[in-house]
Amino acid sequence: MITQEQQTIVDHAQLQKINGWQHIKVKGTPYECGFQEGYLLADEYADALRVYKFMTLESFGMDYDWFAEQALKLHRDMIPTRWLEELRGMAEGLTAAGVPTTTDNMIAWNDWMEITGYWWPQNAGKVMSRPLMKTHRKEHCSAIVATGSATVDGKPYLGHESFDEFWSGQYFNICKRVEPDDGYAFIMQASAPCMLSSMTDFYVTAAGLNITETTLAGFDRYDDAGMPEWVRIRDAVQFSATIDEFVDRLNKQNNGGYANAWLIADHNTGEIARFEQGLEFTSLERTFDGAYFGCNAVFDPRIRNLECKDNGFNDPRQQTGARRQRWMELIDQYYGKIDLEVVKKMLADTYDVYLGYNCPSSRDICAHYDVDPQYYADDPDAVWNIPFYPAGSCDAKAAGPDDVKNLKMWGRYGRADGVEFNARDFMDQHPLWKWMDGYLQDRPTQPWTLFD
Repeated sequence: MITQEQQTIVDHAQLQKINGWQHIKVKGTPYECGFQEGYLLADEYADALRVYKFMTLESFGMDYDWFAEQALKLHRDMIPTRWLEELRGMAEGLTAAGVPTTTDNMIAWNDWMEITGYWWPQNAGKVMSRPLMKTHRKEHCSAIVATGSATVDGKPYLGHESFDEFWSGQYFNICKRVEPDDGYAFIMQASAPCMLSSMTDFYVTAAGLNITETTLAGFDRYDDAGMPEWVRIRDAVQFSATIDEFVDRLNKQNNGGYANAWLIADHNTGEIARFEQGLEFTSLERTFDGAYFGCNAVFDPRIRNLECKDNGFNDPRQQTGARRQRWMELIDQYYGKIDLEVVKKMLADTYDVYLGYNCPSSRDICAHYDVDPQYYADDPDAVWNIPFYPAGSCDAKAAGPDDVKNLKMWGRYGRADGVEFNARDFMDQHPLWKWMDGYLQDRPTQPWTLFD
């Protein structure tokens, strides 16, 4: 039963369901922002947790609760009070809405991607007393940022789409506007309800920054003593006014978790940057004139060779190498013409450079793993190199100068090219995946939607 005081907190929030998205606005103290989100998205969280628990055991052989225990041992005592208060608010908001939970559960929930994807590959062999364990880290996303002579008006434009398994990507439909009591307001996509940070990483901030990332393929370093990435990025987004401040905050207590190539646009100056963050090595490129892209390929040779396994940098058969080539081709093709519509068009591109023609596949900027027979894949360590894997493009986001100025963003739920995914049809055609029945949802075609 919600109290009058709690109802007053909720009354300052808003939730709109539109074109497949949950568009939520929260405001106030950390606790108030957390409570509002937990209360309004309780049903969505409960369903996501149900699916995550099932898929965690299926994917790793260790259950969700075991990973939650490891997350709390590692990170519970290092989370700053401000963020701990927001997580407490989420827990109490969920509980008030009829989904009982605790702050500890919120810590574990936010830590899931880092613990399973970065801590576990380093520790699985120790836990199971085995010399080799196949990792389950996946390389996510395609992204571009451009400015100066590369764009139609000399101003920055940025776009991003997330890749993931469809069971998790079906929850990438949270668009959250945060108006905090301290720091800069921002709007972001979130990978699931009740996330402190985005984790799919698309941000527009009131400081004039537009931020996104793609993960570093094959990265295999982790420092147990460092701060989780989902804490560091939330701090950097909410309290940074410049590219330099963002990089400094993100680097503080870096633990190598969720290692990314960050694309940043500063709309106050027109400058853009690509910041690759490994554990021991980092690299910052910046310009007022040109374009950067992300495709999970690692550009810094120190990070690529010393902190990563094979990541397909020069291999067009692999999704990283193929998309690296395609991004170069598209930037050349549209140089000087890049605007919001061109960014959207690039994100929807399904030209396969290895085959030499338009063909939905795992190698496309808009990836379609679910229709790819994987005849040509040559990465034995890649989890997704399985024919007809239910994974690939899960969304698309974009922003231009007017959007950032007014704290807006564009989003498309579902594949970036709009092609629908029907779970029943997929499982009927590929019965090996029928074990996911009840956990895999349809994602129909949805239009681009402006969030403000």
